Amino acid sequence: MGGAHAELKQSTARLSIISNTLLVLLKLVVGFYAGAVSIISEAAHSAVDLIAAIVAFYAVKKSAQPPDHDHAYGHGKFENLSGAIEALLIVGAAIWIVYEAMEKFHVATMPEYLEYGIVIMLISIGVNYWVSSKLLKVAHETESQALEADALHLRADIWTSAGVLVGLATIKITGWVWIDPAIAIVVAVIVFKAGYDMTRKSVSQLTDVSLPPEEEKTIADILNRHAAVIAFHQLRTRKSGSYRLIDMHLILDKNMHLDKAHAVCDQLEEEIKCALGLCDVVIHIEPCDYHEGFGYCPIPGSRNAKRP
Repeated sequence: MGGAHAELKQSTARLSIISNTLLVLLKLVVGFYAGAVSIISEAAHSAVDLIAAIVAFYAVKKSAQPPDHDHAYGHGKFENLSGAIEALLIVGAAIWIVYEAMEKFHVATMPEYLEYGIVIMLISIGVNYWVSSKLLKVAHETESQALEADALHLRADIWTSAGVLVGLATIKITGWVWIDPAIAIVVAVIVFKAGYDMTRKSVSQLTDVSLPPEEEKTIADILNRHAAVIAFHQLRTRKSGSYRLIDMHLILDKNMHLDKAHAVCDQLEEEIKCALGLCDVVIHIEPCDYHEGFGYCPIPGSRNAKRP
């Protein structure tokens, strides 16, 4: 399953690189030919998407590598790191777009060949919608933050392209040249918001924030349902790329045979993986009269002793 996921993620990331490369070239050519800063700002946005796609491709390729001597927990954090890099690129692009737009306000000129810009925006919207849908589908299937970040960039590009499209059409009809840099600034705001959201998500995962409460509740429910589990504590969770890293202390009957205790842990690990997907579960076993507060052993199968 992991190998198939890795291959699917890499092929999807490669598709994003190809589409973004074509869009950057087309937008740059049309933008400079028409003299429209809004189209050039869109080219800059697509250039950031291209860099993000390259970073995502490297990240999913690196994260697929198995654990080694230097990375005992695997390489999943490379996906989280790629999200942080992409966020910085997005913020930088937003600042550049605002700078170019402000310059255009001072020297406002009527863009030429606006019909070419309208056509390229329509092409951009269609291509980005198709590619981003593919990226989101694969990102959800494989729980890849890198591909999800790439898809969100392209979705933001759809909205900005639509704004530029409306602006170019308005300029064509009204001749109001100030609309061109104004739209570029709106594009910058949308791009900056995407960068801010991605920064928050990347930082939370890089700093090992716990899994969402509903996922931790799912783990607790699985543990509480098992008849052999007396109690559990010190449940700790985090995420590394597509993998959830989970560890806990599990209290079992002190008279339980080792092979039985091992079988209980195997069963719990399998149930957690079935419920949450890719997981690395580590369970530390304690006898019921060892842990403080359990100086006795409840009747096997009793439910009143369980506590998270």
